[in-house]
Amino acid sequence: MGETGFRYSILASGSSGNSFYLETEKKKILVDAGLSGKKITSLLAEIGRRPEDLDAILVTHEHSDHIHGIGVLARKYGMDIYANEATWQAMEGKVGTIALEQKHIFELGVTKTFGDLDIESFGVSHDAACPQFYRFMKDDKSFVMLTDTGYVSDRLAGIVENADGYLIESNHDVEILRAGSYSWNLKQRILSDKGHLCNEDGADAMIRSLGNRTKKIYLGHLSKENNIKELAHMTMVNQLAQADLGVGIDFQVYDTSPDTATPLTTI
Repeated sequence: MGETGFRYSILASGSSGNSFYLETEKKKILVDAGLSGKKITSLLAEIGRRPEDLDAILVTHEHSDHIHGIGVLARKYGMDIYANEATWQAMEGKVGTIALEQKHIFELGVTKTFGDLDIESFGVSHDAACPQFYRFMKDDKSFVMLTDTGYVSDRLAGIVENADGYLIESNHDVEILRAGSYSWNLKQRILSDKGHLCNEDGADAMIRSLGNRTKKIYLGHLSKENNIKELAHMTMVNQLAQADLGVGIDFQVYDTSPDTATPLTTI
């Protein structure tokens, strides 16, 4: 692997479950485990990795599509689990018993060092207790995870700017959502400032955040009911092109899947 950067795979991304894997020469880390322990194990196997080798799981927030398998994995393999205080409280009763020595606090707005990797947490606008996502940094390389937010403020765009890679939310197409079968209350929640980014808003966030270092943009957390992969991709590419950004030349746009891992990639 050499001395630079790190490797990652988006194991699963979508409303049915989310999990992100990242490794350096010293650490193997999972962010969220929103599928069954068995499914996470099979997704890791797709990239030639095993849950028993994980050093830690970082939690973004307490919704089940992000924590479903955390308790099982923690009990079976004994890795450290990190979340902020409010998220730990909100997870009570949802993840079963996790041994005290495995429970760690990772507060909002701080940078923690895990071996040779620095991880910065930042807040997002979502209807959870205290949702936070992460920027991973090593050897002057960085990758940003940013899903599950109703909007991206200019301040947040500044915090995450000019990363080498992004996982950005493209949750729904507004027209499909409005015309769909969801209840009015649920539609309102998704469309609100504490909901999820639509395709256009995800693209707008990227236009304000990406920089000359950026090489890869992954579209994440697509709704099965309220989006179409091709539409999300086209919206992102078209808006970036209209903003005169070098989409397809300076950087590439990639899709993710709710049930298949992206290839293990070095950044």
